[in-house]
Amino acid sequence: MATILHQWLLIAYTAMIHPFYVSMTDINYNDKNKSLEISVRIFTDDFEQTLRKSHQDKIDILYPANQELMNKYVSAYIQQHLQLKVNDKPVQLNFVGYEQQSESIWSYFEVQQVAQVNKLAIMNDLLHEYNNNQINMMHVKVKEAEKSNKLNYPENIAVFTF
Repeated sequence: MATILHQWLLIAYTAMIHPFYVSMTDINYNDKNKSLEISVRIFTDDFEQTLRKSHQDKIDILYPANQELMNKYVSAYIQQHLQLKVNDKPVQLNFVGYEQQSESIWSYFEVQQVAQVNKLAIMNDLLHEYNNNQINMMHVKVKEAEKSNKLNYPENIAVFTF
């Protein structure tokens, strides 16, 4: 029992001194609405630090002085660093909003008028300018097919075929 406790404490200590830099992007094809529903999870502190590098304003995602301006910053950053091509054609992400869950920010987007998805190419370099240990995880679901990919910095392109 003491050995298990010691191993757990060692793992917890290692995680504290060597944190993980991970984002999670979930993309679901809604066949009924003919749309892509996109959720992007980024740790709040990492995201705020990244936004601070490119904006003079005070950046506080959780308690913004101007919610409309913060929505603009969040949307613009993600749309610049997460780009999709459906069946080899670029598509526009439409910002729905964001919310805090635990220590992360979940941002939501939608792509409308997607008749079908045979191929989905994703350029994802979220937080690459923040940390070169960044890992960007992606989960894609089209009808019954589910696929995943992990991009380790500096990789930024993933292609899914269905």
